[in-house]
Parts: sequence; C-alpha cells; structure tokens
Amino acid sequence: MSVLGDEGSRVSDHDRSQRIRRVLEGVIGVPATEGNRLEVLRNGDEIFPAMLEAIGGARQTIDLLTFVYWQGSIGTRFAEALADRARDGVRVRVLLDAWGAHPIDRSLTDLMEEAGAQVLWFRPLRRLEPSKMDHRTHRKVLIVDEAIGFTGGVGIADEWAGDARDASEWRDTHFRVTGPAVDGLRAAFLDNWAEADPVLFEDGIDRFPEQPQPGTSVVQCVRGASEAGWADVSTLFLTLIQLAERRLRITTAYFVPDEALVNRLCDAADRGVEVEILLPGPHADKRFVQLGGEAVYAELMEHGVRMWNFQPSMLHAKIMTVDGVVANVGSANVNSRSTEFDEEVNLVALDPELVAVLDQQFDEDLERSERIDPSRWEDRSVGQRALERVVTPLRGHL
Repeated sequence: MSVLGDEGSRVSDHDRSQRIRRVLEGVIGVPATEGNRLEVLRNGDEIFPAMLEAIGGARQTIDLLTFVYWQGSIGTRFAEALADRARDGVRVRVLLDAWGAHPIDRSLTDLMEEAGAQVLWFRPLRRLEPSKMDHRTHRKVLIVDEAIGFTGGVGIADEWAGDARDASEWRDTHFRVTGPAVDGLRAAFLDNWAEADPVLFEDGIDRFPEQPQPGTSVVQCVRGASEAGWADVSTLFLTLIQLAERRLRITTAYFVPDEALVNRLCDAADRGVEVEILLPGPHADKRFVQLGGEAVYAELMEHGVRMWNFQPSMLHAKIMTVDGVVANVGSANVNSRSTEFDEEVNLVALDPELVAVLDQQFDEDLERSERIDPSRWEDRSVGQRALERVVTPLRGHL
C-alpha cells in the first residue's frame, strides 16, 4: 500500500498497478479506463439511500437490472421512486431476472408500468428454452442519466436493509461509480436488455456523452456470459490469484471453487502469499451451497489458506483485493454459477486508496467472525463429512 510521503512505496505501487493493468488487459482483452471514482457503500443503511437519491434526481434516463427483487418495503420504495420519475417523463427501463425476481409483488410491476416505465423479464420461465433454464442474469446494475452507476452484491429486498447488526440484516457492499466505467455498466445492462427488447437506444434520449474523469481509479469492466465454454469471470479470478505476490483477500457469499481455482489458491499460499477468505457462517442462506465449499476447506487450509465464518448475519458481499493495489468487486461469487452459468459484471479497480477502505472493512468484519481452525476442522463429525460427500457430485452446478 502506498504511504503518504514515502516516494519509493508510491513508485512501487504505480509500477505494480501498471503491470497488473497490462496483464489483465492482455489476458481478458478489455481495455481499462482512467479517471473513475468509486464510492464504497456498506450495507443497506448506506446503499439504499444512495440509490434512491440517484433515482430521485434523474432527469433523462434510468436503467435498472437486478437478479433479486422480492416483496417488502424496500421493493415498494424502489417501485414508487421509479414510477414517480416515469410520470415526470424520465425514460425508465427495468429488467428483472425471471427466476430471481419471481417473488416480486406484481402490483409493483403494475405500478411502474402504469406510470410509463418499461418492465421486462430476462428469460421468462414460461417460454424458456430448456437449454437456457439454468442460465440467469445475476448482474446488479443501476445507471442514472448516463452519468451515475451502481453495482455490487445488493438485491432489492428487505433482507439487505439495516447495517448487518443481526440475522435480519444481511452484510453486503455496493459501489457508486462515476466516470468512464459507467459506460461499461450500461453495456452490461444493454447486453441483457437486448434479449428482451431489440430497441437498445433512442435518438434524442440516449446521448452517449463523453464521460468526465472525477477520480483516480483505473477500472476494467468485465462481463461474464451465461453460455457454454470458459468465461471471462473465471479467467479474471485465475489471473488475479496468479498475480498476487503478498496478500490476497476474498469475501464471497457462495464459495464453491472448481479444481483450477483450488489449485491456484493453494499455489499462491505455497509461494508465500497471505491468502485470507471470509465466508458466511451460521446464517448462510443456502446451506447446501455452503456444504459444497466445505468439501475443499481441508485442502486449502493444509496449504496455509486462512478462513473465517462471518457470525452476525448472512454475508452476501463479493470482493477480492490483491497486494493492497487492486480490488475486484461486483456481482460474481467464487462458484460455478458465477464462472460458468450466470451473467455477471465485475469491476477491477486499480486504486490503493479504495483497496485500503475495503481491507479496513475486511478487518472489521473479521472482528465479528470466527476463524476456522484447521485442527478442529480435521476432527469434524462423521455426519458433516457424509454431507460433504453427498454434495460433492453437485459442486459443478452450485
């Protein structure tokens, strides 16, 4: 991490960032953009007011894409805010995943549509081709007036309200983005919107402005596609792990790494990288997915990987930091659903100051977490081991 007043450290960080940037651009083939500003929003108490404020200030366009939109007061507040702007002539487009957002109160979609908003479904279940049934959009993107973007892990539901104080308030991190990276988020929205509506932009409404450069973050926008074959998200994870030299920190809601990822994590630890992984604990919302990850805990810890379970509530954040200089944030988890099956969008930010904030929050989360002790894990019950074996054949679909 750069130290103010320490010129050598600052130069070292710059050289390191440039090397990481060129490797990622060369491997993934997506150019990074300069001059971005990313603001960290932790938990619903910060996330939802920021998103609703941006919606309330919209003057031209609002595009919202989400996997989760469930019943409850948060969903109602968003629907009312979107409907209000649509009534005032703002072009509002809402794209909901037909599986993840299925529990939405249909009166809310009616409210938005009656106000003039376009509400469409990504891959409707009733007419879906069997080959697409298991491939969803897991992206969470909000773009306002082509100038402000939001992305991260949060869904539109009451489960994310509050500040992760207890089991009723999920722990998550979202990001407010300004600068050229907003164009990448819009492209992620349009990439999915195109399946539901062939009209991607409208003359006189969509301006495609030159983006300002309000910050210092160099950002690469990486999209994962729900199709057969190797995905950019998987390539991104493997590349970042290989690039790590000192410290690799991972926070993820669903951790079911494939063999390639497990090997890469073990290799990093073997070469002296401090590998730390923070995972959901007793309030995990999908126990069977948690079991899928637990099947590889022993192997990882044998190589020196340190692991923790977050205790107060469901941990839903998706963050990776590398060597104090790069952060990987967005919608993708470290599991096969994100790397092979679902549409995802991640931002890779070369920004030591941003990474410092995320690492500090990681440390704060560790204070409310329980370390998984390797020796105690080795002595886990016969029943636990049996459940791991039952889930193991399904790991490639979790």
